[in-house]
Amino acid sequence: MPFLGQDWRSPGQSWVKTADGWKRFLDEKSGSFVSDLSSYRNRDVYNKENLFNSLNYNVAAKKRKKDMLNSKTKTQYFHQEKWIYVHKGSTKERHGYCTLGEAFNRLDFSTAILDSRRFNYVVRLLELIAKSQLTSLSGIAQKNFMNILEKVVLKVLEDQQNIRLIRELLQTLYTSLCTLVQRVGKCVLVGNINMWVYRMETILHWQQQLNNIQITRPAFKGLTFTDLPLCLQLNIMQRLSDGRDLVSLGQVAPNLHVLSEDRLLWKRLCQYHFSERQIRKRLILSDKGQLDWKKMYFKLVRCYPRKEQYGDTLQLCKHCHILSWKAASYNPWPLRLSATQTHD
Repeated sequence: MPFLGQDWRSPGQSWVKTADGWKRFLDEKSGSFVSDLSSYRNRDVYNKENLFNSLNYNVAAKKRKKDMLNSKTKTQYFHQEKWIYVHKGSTKERHGYCTLGEAFNRLDFSTAILDSRRFNYVVRLLELIAKSQLTSLSGIAQKNFMNILEKVVLKVLEDQQNIRLIRELLQTLYTSLCTLVQRVGKCVLVGNINMWVYRMETILHWQQQLNNIQITRPAFKGLTFTDLPLCLQLNIMQRLSDGRDLVSLGQVAPNLHVLSEDRLLWKRLCQYHFSERQIRKRLILSDKGQLDWKKMYFKLVRCYPRKEQYGDTLQLCKHCHILSWKAASYNPWPLRLSATQTHD
């Protein structure tokens, strides 16, 4: 029985060498193998002129069919099924790992940065790669990494949001590259060293653009943050998870500075990010003999990692080993089968 899949062990097709080149050893009209090679060569249908026209027609038809399949495949991958299968083991036909280049394409990171729920998560992944995984990136993964990073920078320049976050990402990446380029003889970098130097110059250019950015005020004149009641302002400030944002917000207006120094605000921020045991180890008293929660927060940040919480993250299905976005509403295969059986 012939193999139906695209497998390297497939017997393939039968071909014969004729005066006009290699031909498939099959009669298209009768569907049977050709037995008389001389009659096969002498047929009027396969003369040079008709063969040339037939080949042109077949090539054009195949090209149209291939373009249509490619367009459907791209639409399926990038708009419908944004997931990737994580292999459990290696076989002769496939490797037992998933590359970062495959993950960037199949999980569609280029579109994920446009989603406010996934933006911070993607930036965090890029930061982790910049810290420890640059030496393991292949050429395609490097290209995808830089393309996604460029789109992130352009989005920040356009929206004028998350500027400090991207500055820190670029600084982390530049510091890692400086260390790797200086140790190029000891630490393996995939690719030409000149390409990495060019990328470092590009990163410096992005940093300069972010440093020169000027926040434009909105054109409309309406209700602003300072016009809200104080209790509502304090409630909004409690939603901020970074103490540096509170300090920056307190520099906008005098009344906001008073709210940003609220002890209860900094206490809740410390309790959100750190455990009670960590807080007890870093107690700081003020001049009045009270706990200085603001100083404790910045000291705890230097000693312990902060709590990370994102609107949407990647999840790995334990049933079918599919890595996908959590908000994509992916259903494991056992649940699909049970739902189908119930429906039947």
